Amino acid sequence: MSRIGNKKITLPGKVKVSVSDSGSVSVEGPKGKLAWTLPAQVKAKVEGEEVTLTRTGESRQEKALHGLSRALLANMVTGVNEGFKRELEIQGVGFKAAVQGKTLNLSLGKSHPILFPIPAEIKITVADNTKITIEGIDNHVVGQCAADIRAFYPPEPYKGKGVRFVGEQIRRKEGKTVQ
Repeated sequence: MSRIGNKKITLPGKVKVSVSDSGSVSVEGPKGKLAWTLPAQVKAKVEGEEVTLTRTGESRQEKALHGLSRALLANMVTGVNEGFKRELEIQGVGFKAAVQGKTLNLSLGKSHPILFPIPAEIKITVADNTKITIEGIDNHVVGQCAADIRAFYPPEPYKGKGVRFVGEQIRRKEGKTVQ
C-alpha cells in the first residue's frame, strides 16, 4: 500500500490539470505551464478540484511508482501555483557572486571566475554579493541548479568557507596543533 500515492491532490482555484489517454499530464497555473508523462502502470483522473492516481497492479515497483508519480504531480501543482525557491550563501574572504545577463559569475578564491549558465526557466538573484536566491516553477530544476552551484566550492570543515544552503549546519573540525 502506497500511503503517499493514495492521497488526493487538491487543486487551487487557478490551476488546471489535463490528463490524456496516453498518460501525458499538463498542469497550467498563474506562474506557468509544466508537462510530464506518467509511467504506464499509473493512471490519473481529474474529478472537479481533485486529482487521484491509481495503479494497475500490486508489485513492489508499481507501488513505488504510484507514490513517486503522486509526489511529482503534487510538486507540479505547487510549482505553477506558488513556485519553488532555494537560497544559498557564500562564506569566505573575497568570495562573491554576480549575475551578468544569462550567467552567474562566481569568484570563489580560484585563479579564474566560475561562469554558471542560468537555465531558461530559472531566475537567479544575488543580494549583498553573498546571498543567492534561485526561483522557478520546476522543483527538480531549482534543486539541481542549487546543487550544481554548491558543488563548485562545498563548505569545508576547517574554516567553514564555501557555498552552502541557508541554515545548513557544517560540522567544524579542529586543525592540527603544535606539540
